[in-house]
Amino acid sequence: MEFRELECFIVLTEELHFARTAERLYLSPGRVSQLMRSLETRVGGRLFHRTSRRVRLTPLGERFLADLRPSYDGLANAVSRAKAAAREVTGVIRIGFLSTPTDVVTGSVRAFEHRYPGCEAELVEIPLSDPFGKLRAGQVDIAFTLLPVDEPDLVTGEGLNRVSYQLGLSSRHPLATRASIGAEELAGVPLIGLDGPAPRTWRERVAPSATPSGRPIPLAATVTTSQEGMTQVALNRGGMLFCTPTAAHHGRPDVSFVPVTGLPPSILGLAWVKAAETATIRAFNETAVGHALGVAALVA
Repeated sequence: MEFRELECFIVLTEELHFARTAERLYLSPGRVSQLMRSLETRVGGRLFHRTSRRVRLTPLGERFLADLRPSYDGLANAVSRAKAAAREVTGVIRIGFLSTPTDVVTGSVRAFEHRYPGCEAELVEIPLSDPFGKLRAGQVDIAFTLLPVDEPDLVTGEGLNRVSYQLGLSSRHPLATRASIGAEELAGVPLIGLDGPAPRTWRERVAPSATPSGRPIPLAATVTTSQEGMTQVALNRGGMLFCTPTAAHHGRPDVSFVPVTGLPPSILGLAWVKAAETATIRAFNETAVGHALGVAALVA
């Protein structure tokens, strides 16, 4: 039995008028008549006496209403409570982050928990080689990621920062003492790329296969996490690109970070599954954007 038929029946018993029932339910009078005929077919008898001037319940309709009303009210109340809960920002939100919880990540979490004390934020690390797997598996609700994202089932928020890249090199590498390196020079530096199910566009962002002018960049090895990549770099098995905040976090004596010029900026943002969006997810994204704008204003 269709909920819309039952809803229409309940409203019609209150209004006893097809046009007013249609108006309350944002339907046409003809659609109301159609729904009632369908319900009467399911029940197996007439529920209303209809004339050109009057609508009233039949004895069968009165009995059906008496039996239906408690269940219908309970269902309607359950739907109302569910809608109200969906608008609330409470409970636990699981937030994915990539390799390094920089200030964009931790600052957003602190701002969110301050703004919504009834909600707890849990941080979950996401493998660099599989940026969207935990989102799609429901293991995290929202994730910090590199923008843009070209995944039809995902929604993204605004960019939270725009930072330059640095090239991680072994301190023994000939370029390790350089003040900077141009993007075209990457053609002479084998880069460490990614294993796993990461989309091609994501792999290109982490380890581009060509310089901006089209010169091929050799691939040194593939890894699944930033820590694996850092180990390969320390062993002088290739270079690896890191955004500047992550490079600052990973400072160590056997690895040098050289600023790279001529590459598009690294943009960090948030992504979530479109079909699983909640008020809490929207609230966290809005808080992160607000935090990022506040930081940018302080820097400016």
